[in-house]
This record gives sequence, structure tokens and C-alpha cells, in this order.
Amino acid sequence: MMGRLNDKVAVVTGASSGIGEATVRALASEGAAVVAGARRKERLEGIVEEVTRDGGKAIAVECDVTDERQAHALVGRAIEEFGRIDILVNNAGVMLLSKVEKGLSDEWRRMFDVNVLGLLYATDAAVGAMKRQGSGHIVNVSSVAGRRTRPTVGVYSGTKFAVNAISEALRQEVLEDGIRVTVVEPGAVATELTDHITDEEVREGLKRRRIEPLQSEDIANAIAYAVGQPQRVSVNEILIRPTQQAN
Repeated sequence: MMGRLNDKVAVVTGASSGIGEATVRALASEGAAVVAGARRKERLEGIVEEVTRDGGKAIAVECDVTDERQAHALVGRAIEEFGRIDILVNNAGVMLLSKVEKGLSDEWRRMFDVNVLGLLYATDAAVGAMKRQGSGHIVNVSSVAGRRTRPTVGVYSGTKFAVNAISEALRQEVLEDGIRVTVVEPGAVATELTDHITDEEVREGLKRRRIEPLQSEDIANAIAYAVGQPQRVSVNEILIRPTQQAN
């Protein structure tokens, strides 16, 4: 399969559904060899089978990014299988919305473990390899909630503000190594994220929203655009909202 990413090797976390799945397909369609990582191995294998059948190259790796060893092993598998890692898409994330006063501390920890620490673990593993290569591209999937917050979104926003800050600091730290960093900030997207919200009040409020959400493919296309640019071009930030989303 020929495309802008021929001979590139990409790792995508949270690849078993939604934006991650769409990103696996988009990067493979551009010629990249993709290592798809997520906890749901059976689901991953089905996606990889479809990508391979369509002429792409991909492998499935079971991975929980909150386990530092597993996150490092995911990146290591890309190097073992394909000899390098050119692109890391830190997509794995959870969005468990509720008011702070409800004290859902287990959910707070889960969001920080996945959205922040998981991202750092995978990034840590990738940066060393990219430095040795003299090039690489890290894409961190954040959110419009990483720019502003509102009631029930505070803790989730905190994780995404952290992602934005980490991404910008990392960009400055590694630019002399030929490593590019992009943060992608989606607005409302039709994915499984909202299915895991336990706060019924929040769930009902989301159901009342009357806007057409983005599709996972819209975000995947933005990621493919960023990583497909010439080495001299660093797309640092992409904010992408549904047309009807006000904030």
C-alpha cells in the first residue's frame, strides 16, 4: 500500500475502538506499519485482520498503558517487529464526568492513570528510540476540555490541561533531536467515551445535546495530516470541533 507514510512505523494506543481504531486504519492506508495497542486483544485482532486484508500492515498487541512495563513493551514490540518507531499516537483515554463534590475518587485516579501517566509511560519509551534515530513524531490526543472547563468536567479537564502542558514542554525539549510533537484537541466525538460515565445526571445532560458530533475518522484524518507533513513542518496543535459546538 503506497502513501505519505511509506516505510514509517506507528504505534497507536487505545486502538480497539473510536479514534484509535480509525487512526490505525488511516495510518495503514497511508502506508505505515501500525502496532495497535489496547486491552481488548480480540477486538484488536479483528481490526488488524481487516487492515491486512485491505493491503495494509498492522499487528495487535494487548496493552494496558497504566502499567508502565506494558506501555514500554508496546513500543519495544514495534522496534522488535519493524526495527524502529516513527510515530506514537497517545490516544488511550477515559472521560468519567461528574461534579467534584460527588467525590468519585476511584474515577479521578483512573482518569489520571490513563490520560496522563499512560501517556507519559509510552512517551518515555518512544523518545529514547526516536532520539537514536534522529527523528520521530509524538501525537497526544487531548480535548477541547484541555483549553477550558465547566461544571462536571473539572477533573477530566485537569488531565487534558496536563496533556497540553506536557506536550508543549516536550516539544521544546526534543526539537533539536528532530522529534515533532502534535497535540490534537477534539470537541464532541461520537465514540464509546460517554458510555463509561457513571453519573446519571451527566449522562442525561449529554443526551440532550442537539449538535451533530464529529466522527472518529475526522480526528484520524487530522492526525494523518499532521504526521504526513515534511520533516521541516511541525504541526503543533489542532483544535477540531463540530461545526455547531459553541465551546
